[in-house]
Order: sequence, then structure tokens, then C-alpha cells
Amino acid sequence: MNPIAIRRPTLALWPLSAALCALALLATPAAEARETTVTGPQGKTATREVERQKGSVSTTTTGTEGKTRTRELSRDKSGANATVTRRDGSTVTRETERTEGGSTSTLTGSKGGSATAETTRTETGSTTTVTGANGKTATVEHERGTLRDKLKAKRESKQ
Repeated sequence: MNPIAIRRPTLALWPLSAALCALALLATPAAEARETTVTGPQGKTATREVERQKGSVSTTTTGTEGKTRTRELSRDKSGANATVTRRDGSTVTRETERTEGGSTSTLTGSKGGSATAETTRTETGSTTTVTGANGKTATVEHERGTLRDKLKAKRESKQ
């Protein structure tokens, strides 16, 4: 007889252990909230609250004078939206839409002016065109490739 016997739990316990693991995963909180309070030397306090959920972040900051600033951000595969409400009550928004070939972002200021950034991606690089609230545009082109390839091409062009 073998002096070292390894005993295995019966197969009937496997579904129970799987169910316990699933319950443990489901018991984790869906959102993470955190609050920080700072007290200055004159006794005035400021607080910051952050709440994170899958795909979104909410931040509220209250200053020593009681004025509040908030930022709401939500993201998914098709884009992202962010809204900032300033202490004076004005808002700024950014909306980003992602596509397979690039993205478009629009930033709208508190006075209604807006600017856009359109990015087009290809296998060889990307091109981004920014249009300001005044209608002026600027374009940036980025070429893909490793630094080694670029340096090699530069050396070959010098010869």
C-alpha cells in the first residue's frame, strides 16, 4: 500500500465551490466611491468626492468658500462624453465619437463657441485636423514606423 495517499474531494463538491466563487464575485461593489477632506490652517475645509463605475467617473470638488465644481465622464467603445460645471455655474462639454478609421471630438465652451478635432487613421499613420471656434484650422500628420526604420531611411537618403 502507498504510504502517501492523496485524497481528492468528491465531484459533488465542485458545483458548490463554483457557486461560492460566483457569489463572491457578485458581492463585489459595482461602484467605487472615495471622499477626501482637507482642512487648512485657518480651519476652512475643502472636499473632493470621486465615484467610479465601469465606463464612468464623477468628480465633485467643493472649495473653502462653498463653491462646487463637477466633472462627469462616460466612456464606451463608440466614444466618450465629458461635462464640466464650473464654480460659477457655466458648463463646458466634450463629445468624442470613435469610428473604425478615426475619431471626431467636439468641445463646446460655456459661451456656445465650439472647436472640433477630426482624426483619420490608416495603416501608415494618422492625420488630425483641428478647427477652432474662429474657423481657423491646423493639420498634423503622423507617420507610423519604428524609430529604427526612420533612422535607417534617413541614413540611406544621405548616401
